[in-house]
Amino acid sequence: MITSSAPVARLHPLETLEFTNSYARLGPAFHSPVAPTPLSDPHLISFNADLAGQLGLDPAEAGRPGFLAWLNGEHRLPGSEPVAMLYAGHQFGHYVPQLGDGRAIILGEICTDHGERWELQSKGAGPTPYSRNGDGRAVLRSTLREYLCSEAMHALGVPTTRALCMAGSNEEVYRERIERGALLLRAAPSHVRFGSFEVFYYRNQFPQLQLLADYVITHHYPQLQQADNPCLALYQEVVERTARLLAQWQLIGFAHGVMNTDNMSILGLTLDYGPFGFMDTYDPGFVCNHSDHAGRYAFDRQPDIGLWNLSCLGQALLPLLDENAEAAAELATAQFERYRDIFTAHYEAGLRAKLGLQTAGTHDLELAQEFLALLADDGRDHTLSFRRLAMFDSGDNADNRDLRDQFINREAFDAWSARYRDRLRRENSDDAVRRAAMNRVNPRYILRNYLAQQAIEQAEAGDYSELERLLQILRRPFDEQPEHAAYAAEPPDWSRSITLSCSS
Repeated sequence: MITSSAPVARLHPLETLEFTNSYARLGPAFHSPVAPTPLSDPHLISFNADLAGQLGLDPAEAGRPGFLAWLNGEHRLPGSEPVAMLYAGHQFGHYVPQLGDGRAIILGEICTDHGERWELQSKGAGPTPYSRNGDGRAVLRSTLREYLCSEAMHALGVPTTRALCMAGSNEEVYRERIERGALLLRAAPSHVRFGSFEVFYYRNQFPQLQLLADYVITHHYPQLQQADNPCLALYQEVVERTARLLAQWQLIGFAHGVMNTDNMSILGLTLDYGPFGFMDTYDPGFVCNHSDHAGRYAFDRQPDIGLWNLSCLGQALLPLLDENAEAAAELATAQFERYRDIFTAHYEAGLRAKLGLQTAGTHDLELAQEFLALLADDGRDHTLSFRRLAMFDSGDNADNRDLRDQFINREAFDAWSARYRDRLRRENSDDAVRRAAMNRVNPRYILRNYLAQQAIEQAEAGDYSELERLLQILRRPFDEQPEHAAYAAEPPDWSRSITLSCSS
């Protein structure tokens, strides 16, 4: 099924898109040329016409046989130079000297009429020199999850990679079990990661390190070219974007699951959706990755891990920051407090918005944290509780019974609601205005794991209708959508049995 929003101007056939690959121009030290290995007997599962319009691609192209052949790697467009990226990274705190795209291949870039660059990457396109004895394939299960979540995050306003389409096949791929193979065509301005810099730092290949920094600045941060120290300015920008991203994750209850440095985007995008999870019951120590036995990437540890990963990037950039090693270290270290300040400012502002507060008060963070503690103590749903809070009545005689009855410890809720009412009155809050504002920042619909699982099970049976239904719902996460109210209900008990690992 193909869905679309309002069309954009100048939609092009596939063959007339301006296609290039600037990353391939960097040279063989940065990547390996590799041709995609086509899936056998593929079929198009879903096509993102909204993103196609942004790329300047006519959505009608998805119905042509030539489109599927191109997606599957059977044909190459002029200007396309498929390569697999080289990078390294810290995985679960330990440095791995060489990783790279083991199941993803950059096909090239589309240059739009508006001057935007979108790098297209085929995920599941077969083995590469970095596959480490893997098959280079992706399975339908993980492909569908990434496709859904990247669109859900985009609709929530969270920076993210996106996906133009996904294709399936009856080709068998073995993970924990035999599953069906699939392809995801991922799109982002760039897929360069923190680990892309680390590999050259630890190899003492400083000219390549400089070349990569220059490339990123030229193509993605051109405003930094005139800075006194462009590489320091780059690091400062990445620190800021990462701090903002982590604040957004915490505000919507999103756990990434595998925050290795090779999964951290140099552009501050949510990158590499694996065992992610949106929290149901609010649990600060929520671990969504069954493989994360020590809880390194637990929900409440994500902001600190973001800083830890930035320290790894800072270490990799030291040779570019200053010729004096001690001075370079001081420049990088100075950004750590800045990260904390930026994260705190965005997180606290986001919490105020979630509570419907229009002004900044001294004890607002404490008020928000007390509400979160109520949710944790009573096992309340994170998303639904904030959405329901919009219905709070701040009137003198209001008992807010419907809200109150959601909590086991009603006395604790009463005490908190009295403080909340006083806070709202201090800024002369209007309930109707506040309610509308809260509903613009507190989603009604998120991609809960059980919803994704239901779509996966239907898709594995050859029925993609639930996938398309979820896409339509998740693209309007703040709307009431009464016809889809069941998708905003408390998750069923069986959903607690869903486990996710790094293969997800």
